[in-house]
Amino acid sequence: MKLKKNIAISESGFIFDPTSGDSFSLNEVGLDILELLRENKTTEEITTYFTDQYEIDPVSFEKYFYDFVGMLQHFQLIDEDEED
Repeated sequence: MKLKKNIAISESGFIFDPTSGDSFSLNEVGLDILELLRENKTTEEITTYFTDQYEIDPVSFEKYFYDFVGMLQHFQLIDEDEED
């Protein structure tokens, strides 16, 4: 899965979608996930990163991750043509 190429992301977690004009704010964890997606990391690589960096088990992280990805899809910030 990939973020759409035209999505602008600031270092502070502000996201702007120039296609729709929508903007969003993320916390540090959300920003980390978006950066890893931008680096074309797989779900497994992202899960490993978070379970190594934070005190969370893989099953719990993946639940939160897929909830977050669902929101990205809802706001059309992910290229639906791209698969993990």
